[in-house]
Amino acid sequence: MQPARLLVVEDDDTIRETVCEAMEMEGFAVTAATNGQSAWDLLNRNRYDLVVLDLMLPGINGLDLCRQLRQGNDSPLVLVVSARDTETDRVLGLEVGADDYLIKPFGMRELVARCRALLRRQGHGTAPTANLEQGDLCLYPGECRVTRGGFELKLSPKEYKLLELFMQNPRKVFSREQLIEQVWGLDYIGDSKTVDVHIRWLREKIEDNPSTPSQLVTVRGFGYRFG
Repeated sequence: MQPARLLVVEDDDTIRETVCEAMEMEGFAVTAATNGQSAWDLLNRNRYDLVVLDLMLPGINGLDLCRQLRQGNDSPLVLVVSARDTETDRVLGLEVGADDYLIKPFGMRELVARCRALLRRQGHGTAPTANLEQGDLCLYPGECRVTRGGFELKLSPKEYKLLELFMQNPRKVFSREQLIEQVWGLDYIGDSKTVDVHIRWLREKIEDNPSTPSQLVTVRGFGYRFG
């Protein structure tokens, strides 16, 4: 089964990055948004099983976003996370369509447990995909780890996500922009050259000769492909 697709909508950089990393380590396929409008754009373009939604967002706030979601026929589950901790706040969040309400600050173990409980109740499986193998590489989605020739590789979260995307789509060419969108998210505002840097780091770990790669190759003028 495919991993559950999770959208984290949070404008606080530290909280967002911490949540995303924790959920990725738990086997979720995670995308992030920093404001309500970018989250709405993502939700209109992609399917998600669960949205972890902060209420205090720039632009479209969390309550309005939740209302908009509930107007659709196939909206995802919504777990609101907020520092608003009164009974009135919790009731309002649930009345506009949230499936659960978690008060900040919260522990990552509780967040993971709440997400899994919501998905179980709705019959969404969170089982990982089958292991991905290519040559001497083996990627284990449920464990977020990769081995090469039986030895475990130490990959950063971005390196892991890049490799997972490539191994799921062998021989497909990805442009820098597509990789930014898939791995860094639509809200990324840095230099697209960061893709080249991460590709170089990844090659150093998976290629016999990183300067003349045979697996993760450059397609000049287009981007990169695996295999």
